[in-house]
Amino acid sequence: SGCITFLVWKLLHPRHKELQGIVDAAQTITRTKLPSHHIHCFSLFQVEESVQTIGKFNNIVKLVAFYPFKSAQGALENINAVSEGILHEDLRLLLETNMPPAGKKRKVVLGVADQKLAAAIHEELGILCQAGGVVAEILRGVRLHFHSLIQGLTAPSAAKAQLGLGHSYSRAKVKFNINRVDNMIIQSISLLDQLDKDINTFSMRVREWYGYHFPELIKIVAENHTYCRLAKLIGNRKELSEESLPMLEEVIMDSAKAQAILDASRSSMGMDISPIDLINIESFSNRVVSLAEYRKTLQDYLRSKMNQVAPNLATLIGEVVGARLISHAGSLTNLAKYPASTVQILGAEKALFRALKTKSNTPKYGLIFHSTFIGRAAAKNKGRISRYLANKCTIASRIDCFSDVLTSVFGVKLRDQVEERLAFYETGEAPRKNVDVMKEAASEAAEVTAKLKRKLEKKEKRKKKREKQALEALAAEGEEAEEREPAEKRIKTDQQVTDGEVVKKHKQKKQKLEEEGTESVSNGMQETPGKSKKQRRKLPAAEPTVITPGSKKKKKKHSSGAGEVSSP
Repeated sequence: SGCITFLVWKLLHPRHKELQGIVDAAQTITRTKLPSHHIHCFSLFQVEESVQTIGKFNNIVKLVAFYPFKSAQGALENINAVSEGILHEDLRLLLETNMPPAGKKRKVVLGVADQKLAAAIHEELGILCQAGGVVAEILRGVRLHFHSLIQGLTAPSAAKAQLGLGHSYSRAKVKFNINRVDNMIIQSISLLDQLDKDINTFSMRVREWYGYHFPELIKIVAENHTYCRLAKLIGNRKELSEESLPMLEEVIMDSAKAQAILDASRSSMGMDISPIDLINIESFSNRVVSLAEYRKTLQDYLRSKMNQVAPNLATLIGEVVGARLISHAGSLTNLAKYPASTVQILGAEKALFRALKTKSNTPKYGLIFHSTFIGRAAAKNKGRISRYLANKCTIASRIDCFSDVLTSVFGVKLRDQVEERLAFYETGEAPRKNVDVMKEAASEAAEVTAKLKRKLEKKEKRKKKREKQALEALAAEGEEAEEREPAEKRIKTDQQVTDGEVVKKHKQKKQKLEEEGTESVSNGMQETPGKSKKQRRKLPAAEPTVITPGSKKKKKKHSSGAGEVSSP
């Protein structure tokens, strides 16, 4: 939930030890000093009391050095190192810089919250480490009052830093390949087991319900799914005839049984049934049939997922048993971490603890009992073959879990080894050595993985080529669009320019005409008698006129009037 804080407590008495400590906090590495009496003189209750309030806690802890992380990536690297029990370079630098040297008169002990980290520090730096007890309580107090120990740090900002670091840490841990998700296998096998129980329960209900009407059918047909299909098909037994035989044979896949059903329907001892009851029975039978069909599709899905996630385990022990082992372990990674002795009795925990409690014989097998190998072995060899099979299952699960490119080559070889061991128990024929088989499997697996890698590379090249072609097509479309846009803009701008010029010229002409008209009027009022006839004729043209029907007469009158004004 946070990163690292480095704490140092210094004891007042020179002969006493100095106790250092490391604690989880938010995006910082801090060094503090604890001036106290003897650390071992503190009882756990006294430490818990001092942790409650910041005043008492300040009497115990004093800040000496503070090293914040430079970035969120650095904080994430540190918390990953702590979770894996690795000494990070930042922590190494801080310890080497701030740890007081140990002498003959005083010893330095480092208090560490994590046992793995304590072991790594002791191994690489040679510092004595201590965890638990009073150290854990003081570190809890540092977490609680961390924002008070650092100047400028508030509780909300520390909480935000912790939350952000927690989210990034979780995201880094959850990254996985979607094609190798074992959660789907766990859910599928759980649903498959539940469907088996439900289908059996519902089929027994159909048998009991329809048995009132046709009790002889139960003895003829034993399989639940087929019985439900027949109950849905037959309905009222009195309506069965010779014409129904082909349909019965299609469902039951046996002409003798179909004829037996037809004969039994004619002499049945069952009670008559009403149409509404038959409708309900047929509806319920249809539901059971659809559930059984869905179970088949789910089993196919489980088989395909097992071949994707754990092909070697599925090849060795079967898809259903392998899926049950993964589900019981919690994940393929957990199963790979189990020893062969645990895999052997996985699923028989109750029997194991009962045997330990009563001091009787422990179970020889758990879920792997459902494998065909144990069923084929003799009674005296069942324990031996289960132990051998558990060993091979552990190897197969580890190969599936930690291989980059998955193949079923090792699963085939391991299965052959189990077959040879079975033959050895029965006939005494010596099996091949494990070293030789594994060498052969490794060479074949290398060839298969090389082929798969070539295929993957070709797929990647094709994918990149398609993406490149798509990008080129998009770029070409963009260039065409850009080329079209300037042409359209030019046409628009040309039209705008021409329209603007026309409007501008029209305005200029209009202004000239108005100016000439005003000048002519003013000149007409102050004109001398020596004016020529041409100037007199130009005067009336200066006035803007609107041509309408009958405007010629007005024009003439206006021109005559203008002539009168301009005369002396």
